[in-house]
Amino acid sequence: MVEAGAWWTLLAAPAILLALAGLAVAGHAVLEARDAGRPVTPAAMVRPIAGVPRALLAQPRRLPGPDVLLWRAGVVTVPVAAVLSTLVIPFGGVAVADLSVGLVWFNAMEVLTWAGLWLAGWGPNAAFSLVGGYRFLAQGLAYELPMMFALISTATGAQSLRVGAIAAAQHGLWYAVWMPVAFVVYLAGVLAFSFLGPFAYPAGRDLAGGVLSEAVGADRLLLEAGRWLWLASGAAMAVPLFLGGGAGPGLPAWAWSLVKTLLVLAVLVVAVRRLPVIRADRYVEFAWVVLIPLTIVQTLIPALVDLNR
Repeated sequence: MVEAGAWWTLLAAPAILLALAGLAVAGHAVLEARDAGRPVTPAAMVRPIAGVPRALLAQPRRLPGPDVLLWRAGVVTVPVAAVLSTLVIPFGGVAVADLSVGLVWFNAMEVLTWAGLWLAGWGPNAAFSLVGGYRFLAQGLAYELPMMFALISTATGAQSLRVGAIAAAQHGLWYAVWMPVAFVVYLAGVLAFSFLGPFAYPAGRDLAGGVLSEAVGADRLLLEAGRWLWLASGAAMAVPLFLGGGAGPGLPAWAWSLVKTLLVLAVLVVAVRRLPVIRADRYVEFAWVVLIPLTIVQTLIPALVDLNR
């Protein structure tokens, strides 16, 4: 079972999340270098990080009539919500906070990103960033309901909203095996709330970067960091929800949690680089016509299994 950690876990969780996000950025940089025909070297891996000091020195844009308070609040919300989501993610047998409604907490932090990113698009008082913010809301209408049903499937199977209880309920058979639809929909949702890869539409090149178009310096770094922190957080949460948590032979629970998280993160990074961007209107249609019925049926399966028991 999962136990609430000591005070130092409050510092360790963000540090682990930051390290995972850094690995994801490095992996993405390696794939980018290989696709561009450049040599894959350690320098290519740290290339995005090497640009951080230069980005911090960039001059802020001067825009007519921006709402600076809302803009800054939105920019800060995205990475902060990603960090807060890790409080309920068990690493091995320890979580910062073993909440009885841990699954709800994670989903609430993810929904908070909606508000943050929309404010980051609204605040600059610029057309491209505003359209990018509305694109994220439209995309959210498509991915959120299927993902919520995917989360409900795991809670129904474990008959609990406690993340540790969901991981413990998978003894002998992972939810990813007998809830494959929920697992795939959840991974798609992770890419969507990270607005990366096929779901990078809110930050599309056709909008000169969309929600990122007016963000420079520290603002740009916070939004970019928020994307990768959310990708790492989503990968870590997939382990207790669908892959049995820290359960596994031979290794301690924390090691299995780390190995599984890295594998899920690797799959997501490859998807970010390989899958094409999907227009929000097309994904909305697919989600409402196909994914929602599928995830509802997926939710019914563990419910019927529990009733049979």
